[in-house]
Amino acid sequence: VQLQASGGGLVQPGGSLRLACAVSGFSLDDYSIGWFRQAPGKEREEVSCLSSSDSSAHSADFARGRFTISRDYGTNTVYLQMNRLNPEDTAVYYCAAKDSQYCLSPRIKYWGQGTQVTVSS
Repeated sequence: VQLQASGGGLVQPGGSLRLACAVSGFSLDDYSIGWFRQAPGKEREEVSCLSSSDSSAHSADFARGRFTISRDYGTNTVYLQMNRLNPEDTAVYYCAAKDSQYCLSPRIKYWGQGTQVTVSS
């Protein structure tokens, strides 16, 4: 089992990035996939989650309207499109598979490695 996150980088305020989480070892129908982030000195927080039970998306307040989570079954990849980025979005972003098909579950079955997102002018 592997979750490989990529797509991070340095972007100016107001810019966009698309993160990708390539999943291997299980199907995207097996577990909900979430994106999380951890900024320096802060706790890890959930950004967005895509339910495998009904394909519904659940996003934190700060992400709603700016970030969009989606998946591609053909490549077994979950994406996080991030628009209108601001310096407060600077963090290491992780993808993870929850141990449930439902995003409301707080339990993580598999973590991926992180990808750094830096928003700065």
